[in-house]
Amino acid sequence: MKLLLINPNTSKSMTAGIAKGARAVASAGTEILAVQPSFGPLSIEGHYDEAFAAAGVAEQVRLAAPQRPDAVVIACFGDPGLEAAREATQAPVLGIAEAAFHAASMVATGFSVVTTMTRTCIIAERLVQRYGFEQQCRGVHGTDIAVLDLEDGGQALVSQIEQVAREALSRDRSAAIVLGCAGMTALCQTLTQRLGVPVLDGVAVAVKFAEALVGLGLRTSKVGDYATPLAKTYTGWAAPLGWPNT
Repeated sequence: MKLLLINPNTSKSMTAGIAKGARAVASAGTEILAVQPSFGPLSIEGHYDEAFAAAGVAEQVRLAAPQRPDAVVIACFGDPGLEAAREATQAPVLGIAEAAFHAASMVATGFSVVTTMTRTCIIAERLVQRYGFEQQCRGVHGTDIAVLDLEDGGQALVSQIEQVAREALSRDRSAAIVLGCAGMTALCQTLTQRLGVPVLDGVAVAVKFAEALVGLGLRTSKVGDYATPLAKTYTGWAAPLGWPNT
């Protein structure tokens, strides 16, 4: 199968790191096509950043249509552009937050989210509510580590995330940790060993869920609000992205 992996920010090095993590868990027959928007922020750390990132996700789904990907994974914990991407393709589209929440609820009665900037915790909390995991998610905790700082992955950074995770497990009385940033992908195994509880990386989970959905022959419904976008003209820089693309 062919899996389109979209990093919604424009950091090429982060795209490469996320792709490496995805390929590490993908089945032998899965081809990972890792892309990023042609515009937008280098990192997504707030609502303003996310608005542009969502448009970038829609752009990449649109541009990838000729390659006919079998599934799409949006590798940002805010799941930006998820609904638009589902309109724009019949392939299953998975956001890493939604996928991680589902998986965490299957391996623990309660989980905590450990993310980057504290200012983004509200975004994760709203996703918890939107996806219906208020009973299972017992807390969202920021480390105040900038997204791009995760690329260094030094021991001090890992220790900082570990400390916040330990405090979350104790305070929330939870039994699993969901990593709240695609940039934390490479840290999952280390943190699992150190914490002694399931630590879930949404990128890995979304890749495996996508493979399962494709294996089951499931596609995005085109009835209702996920129906193909209405044909219309777009203007300005978005002109090539109007539907259909003429």
